[in-house]
Amino acid sequence: MIKNSILLSELTPEQLKELVGSSVKSQLNDFKKSLGNLHSNDELFSREEACKFLKIDLSTLWHWTQKGKVTAYAISSRRYYKRCELLEALKPLKK
Repeated sequence: MIKNSILLSELTPEQLKELVGSSVKSQLNDFKKSLGNLHSNDELFSREEACKFLKIDLSTLWHWTQKGKVTAYAISSRRYYKRCELLEALKPLKK
């Protein structure tokens, strides 16, 4: 007797094709969702977008960047902030 074998009885080739196709499609959708979650955390914000996201003033963002609380990334003369790093910079208050 062979273990790890699959017996398909009363299954037409079209039904098998549909079964395999739906399984592969489901796995691809799950993979696509997981990739989407990874990329959404790497979203880059401009200075204005970062301030709006954190609900702070531009001068506060500048001070936080100078103190190393948040990291700025540059492309030419423009500054960008990673969304995931802005979220990591937030600290819970101790009660």
